[in-house]
Amino acid sequence: MRHALPMQWTVRAGQPDDAPEIARINVDAWQHSYRGIVDDPVLDRMLPESRLPAWARVLRLPDPSRVFVAVEHGTGKIGAYCAVDAVRESKDAHPDLHTGELVAIYADPRYHGRGAGHEVHEAAVRHLMEQGFRYAVLWVFQDNTKSRAFYESHGWRHDGLVHRYELGDQHLPEVRYGRFLPAPRKRGRQATKV
Repeated sequence: MRHALPMQWTVRAGQPDDAPEIARINVDAWQHSYRGIVDDPVLDRMLPESRLPAWARVLRLPDPSRVFVAVEHGTGKIGAYCAVDAVRESKDAHPDLHTGELVAIYADPRYHGRGAGHEVHEAAVRHLMEQGFRYAVLWVFQDNTKSRAFYESHGWRHDGLVHRYELGDQHLPEVRYGRFLPAPRKRGRQATKV
């Protein structure tokens, strides 16, 4: 099996006018990645237009909420996005540490394995650190082995918690992952020789 070569990406904060492309990637990624996990009729009914209002709202939220997009050099096409925020559910918060959450990360299926997901992930984790979070969580479908492998390769660990995500008539097991976030390094002034 031949692996695709990584591409050149520029990562930036998502803007409100990115909402249509993010909504399209979201639906395409669900339909591609969740076949065999989510019932086909549910996936087949998904439309980017139905997700557009929510993404338009999310892209306008103030810090610590942020959506990062990886833009391909030359074409300007978005290859992946990652959304982070403060932890959404109090039960997911670490008992002693300010907790953030990786809310969503999806790559356009045409760019899987090309480095866009890695780039937005790294920018999103840096943002959480800069916002003062020292721990972060995410939820992923238990049967989504490719995404779980991606998270594990990026320092996330399954903490043992499982719950059921209701989607139509399905009750899909989701697992929670967590990771500690170090304080960002301070850029000190270098000493000059006299």
